Amino acid sequence: MKNKAVFLAGPTAGGKSALALALAERANGVIINADSMQVYRELRIVTARPSAAEEARAPHRLYGYRAASDVSSAATWSADATAALAVAWAAGQLPIVVGGSGLYLRTLLYGIAPIPDVPPTVRQEVRSRMAEEGASALHRQLQELDPETASRLKAGDRQRIARALEVALATGEPLSAWQRRPLEGGILPEIDACCLVLAPPRDVLYARCDQRLEQMMAEGGLEEIRAFLAANPPPDVPLRRALAVPEFSRHLAGELGHEEALTLAQTATRQYAKRQMTWFRHQFSDWPSGDEQFLKRLLSEKFPFIRF
Repeated sequence: MKNKAVFLAGPTAGGKSALALALAERANGVIINADSMQVYRELRIVTARPSAAEEARAPHRLYGYRAASDVSSAATWSADATAALAVAWAAGQLPIVVGGSGLYLRTLLYGIAPIPDVPPTVRQEVRSRMAEEGASALHRQLQELDPETASRLKAGDRQRIARALEVALATGEPLSAWQRRPLEGGILPEIDACCLVLAPPRDVLYARCDQRLEQMMAEGGLEEIRAFLAANPPPDVPLRRALAVPEFSRHLAGELGHEEALTLAQTATRQYAKRQMTWFRHQFSDWPSGDEQFLKRLLSEKFPFIRF
């Protein structure tokens, strides 16, 4: 297993976690999370984290290991995942990195632009202004400091506008300039990585998205969201944007009925799954295939739906 790893990517509700668990049981594997929402401790049901019973069947790493207020990033997760890979190899186990966050996976494999950390004071100032002045006002300032990035962002994209503006203010250089610099980090080509994208037929995927949201709500997802909001998390924490959270937050505020919130959340989830499929189709085609024969032997005839 030394330096060998399997990467399972694909859209939400596409079956990645189930396949990862089956592979881990067959190959003495360790499952390493690459989902940007499942890194957080809160909202286990809503973010579709593995259950306690599933975690008991194989080792799971980087699931629920951060508080919602301890905001993760592709760079910080990549460092944590690199350490988890090393631990797995030292124990003679096969790392199975699974998730739908393409930026996380690409950062781990290829590295990321060397953007310095933004001081908390600058971040807080920008976020406070975002809450008071709105995204459009900050977008106008970004057009002056970093017109290249501003041209790519919609005026209502609060998260990305805030990020670009705080980088420009903290470093004196636009985010676009930092992003043109050579990437740093990345574990290729030192490892033997076999990357697999699960791509169910669209009608099957959309049906799975709808069914999973219904199941989440039946299993206590709404109560999870209620408890999460009762803790009054900051408005910019990523979990507030997790699938189904915006819609059911409006339901709990009395703005939407339950069925209307469910329908809107299902629509948003299908749209997100479609964007994921598009991203992987365009970004994943040149990713390493590694020792495909090794993976084919593991899969055998147990997973006939997989095509290489």
